[in-house]
Amino acid sequence: MGSSSNDDFSVFVLASDLGVDATPFLTNQPSQGSGLGDDEETNENWQDCSQYLVADEDFSDLDLLQFFSLQGSDRSGCRIFRVVGKHFPAQVVSAERLKKYIFHKICSQLPEGPFCIVYMHSTVQKEDNSPGITVLRWIYEELPGNFKGRLQTVYFIHPCLRSRLAIATLGRLFLSGGLYWKIKYVSRLQYLWADIKKGELEVPDFVQDHDDVLEHRPLTDYGIEPDPFHLSAATANPYSLGRYEERWASREFAL
Repeated sequence: MGSSSNDDFSVFVLASDLGVDATPFLTNQPSQGSGLGDDEETNENWQDCSQYLVADEDFSDLDLLQFFSLQGSDRSGCRIFRVVGKHFPAQVVSAERLKKYIFHKICSQLPEGPFCIVYMHSTVQKEDNSPGITVLRWIYEELPGNFKGRLQTVYFIHPCLRSRLAIATLGRLFLSGGLYWKIKYVSRLQYLWADIKKGELEVPDFVQDHDDVLEHRPLTDYGIEPDPFHLSAATANPYSLGRYEERWASREFAL
């Protein structure tokens, strides 16, 4: 009690579970003596795309998976980054490496100009293919400001009921307003062609097959499997009904 310290300190209590962004509190604040020139230099470095080109890291293994690739353009002239969720191994790729890879791809293949993202959610398994909404939010928030402005639309192909509910509820907390309102749900591929010409986007065979399944069983969109045992596809026995009819007829004569 008798001794005192001249060192100042601050304590921040953050509601992390509520999705509060702690970045403004944890980043180094500029000193009072720094001038405007330091701020301008910081902004220029932040907007410089070359700092995200990781030359000493090999991403060839992720390139082979083809879960994040540059395609053609949509009808508005925005280049397309295709994301195939089924191809992403969430259990073996860390969030940090995923962020570096996405930044590297955008900076090396499309350093300027508007772009959109076509995310294919077809047959995605949450445990195997989903990095989590908090990781996706963190990656988006780490993007430079001009990158966020260049992203025009996120086409969400084949959203399931769980993903719709998660984004509609938790998305408002964990996703920034700019990203939340850029998401456009596309339940069928035929609706996507209104925004993207055929031939501008390569659609994997399993995505097309899943689209055909949804077309014939639309309740699958809402987590309802109308024919889980595929009984409708089974061939009927033409003689079984006749045997039952004869049995009931014999009973009537017996009475």
